[in-house]
Amino acid sequence: MTSSQTSEMSPSFRLKGGLYPLTQLEINHYCSERFQRDLEAKVAEAPAFFRQTPVVLNFEQFDGELDGLPLKELKQLCLDVGLLPIAVRGNDRGLSARALVAGMPTLSGGRVKQERSPEPAESANADAPAAGDAASPPADAESGLGNRLITNPVRSGQQVYAQGDLVVVAPVSAGAEILADGNIHVYGPLRGRALAGVKGDRDARIFCHSLEAELVSIAGDFKLDEDLRGTLWKRAVHIRLNDQALDISAL
Repeated sequence: MTSSQTSEMSPSFRLKGGLYPLTQLEINHYCSERFQRDLEAKVAEAPAFFRQTPVVLNFEQFDGELDGLPLKELKQLCLDVGLLPIAVRGNDRGLSARALVAGMPTLSGGRVKQERSPEPAESANADAPAAGDAASPPADAESGLGNRLITNPVRSGQQVYAQGDLVVVAPVSAGAEILADGNIHVYGPLRGRALAGVKGDRDARIFCHSLEAELVSIAGDFKLDEDLRGTLWKRAVHIRLNDQALDISAL
């Protein structure tokens, strides 16, 4: 059998599951001029971070009627500053139809996942997040509660996710990303991105021996490195949510 015959017999694609952190743009009210001004100001704080960032437009806390909301205009304002609106969330029944007209699906509550194949061999890894193609996964151990212990360095391009708490007893390099539904503990320098409480747990915490992160986030509230560079930079810290803001204190 020739290689061309083999390729014709094999499927041209596979559907696989994946878990990816998505930024949600929570829209409380909408006036095009003010929205554009506020959005441009926010993106100007960290243009490299927001460039080509996929976002979900969340209207669950929207104050007012969603009827007549110009979704196409709102989407274009996001595109103009480099954000990529990929979906909407909201409880209004008419929102789904208007979102489809604007070229976006509607997401229900819970984590965002791609469609996956029903084949048993594929579903075994359906909840594993995608990692960089060039990076091999760090050695780890996983408990029955979904907690993970990572014993090797997490290198640039790697992504590590835990359904419970994540403990890393090695450095986390710049360009790496660690995520957990629960708490994150890093017994070494944290130089990449750390996202705790990714399913919305606002009681999640981040602990690290040396804060040098590109981004830290708890339940979607985040700070970038320019906001972190202060008296606690390169020190052991404890990060938690206090109301709507991240509170960083020395350990």
